[in-house]
Amino acid sequence: MTHDVARPLRMMVIGAHPDDCEYKAGGLAALYRQGGHDVCYVSVTNGQSGHQTRYGPQLVAERREEAAASGRVLGLEYRVLSYPDGALQPTLEARDEIIRLIRQYDPDLVLTHRPNDYHPDHRITSLLVADASYLLTVPAIAPDTPALARMPVIMYLSDDFLRPYPFSPSVVVDVEPVLEPLVDMLACHRSQFFDWLPYNRGELDQVPSSPDQQRQWLRAWFVGLLAPLADRYREQIISAYGEDRGRQIRYIEAFETCEYGASLAPELRAQLFPFLPDEGVDQ
Repeated sequence: MTHDVARPLRMMVIGAHPDDCEYKAGGLAALYRQGGHDVCYVSVTNGQSGHQTRYGPQLVAERREEAAASGRVLGLEYRVLSYPDGALQPTLEARDEIIRLIRQYDPDLVLTHRPNDYHPDHRITSLLVADASYLLTVPAIAPDTPALARMPVIMYLSDDFLRPYPFSPSVVVDVEPVLEPLVDMLACHRSQFFDWLPYNRGELDQVPSSPDQQRQWLRAWFVGLLAPLADRYREQIISAYGEDRGRQIRYIEAFETCEYGASLAPELRAQLFPFLPDEGVDQ
């Protein structure tokens, strides 16, 4: 596949829940938008179970509003589907809906979870995207949407899981220049980053009361998560950015090529990640 240079790049991030896309690819989305490219975030589930006290339709409406606010930070499209949070199943209905979404958007790059993950919704989202990959080009499947002429490049979002094999990045991206809008996007998901996740970690009493302090607290927590990723993949960072800059980069996002999509040849890698140095490593 060769990108049509006459139009902006199109990236679709398919996460299981509202906030998954920002959490692992908010920086890449910010870089795409800075370059004039298009980004679509998709949450496959409706987020109805992600809170300690509020459930069901009330929380679904709240999380849809949070996702929309997050999308407005970068001016990107944010779709929240209706599959129940915590109960996603790999049905033909869900697979066909993913096929239709990808066909309609016609992305150059699709990002999603890896298939080995602690959360069943993450695993099934990954399976749905993988199962859709080839079928995107088959006209008889979901025939109400025109089949694509080629599969997009599909890549996995980073994680820390070791079995059956550890995450192995194909591309690493310095996101420190866009860290502030990334944190702004996360902060839009108030029910998650100031309620549910701190509660789930046993840290709810540490969340400040004022919005400004909450954002500072969130930023400090989030960069604490990002920093080990750069240290873990320092050799790949140096290969991509050179010795001098590579040693200085503190915060990255990393992506692993999925073998089910289009091949990420060096020329295509340069097209899909135009903000990386020209001398980036071959993949």
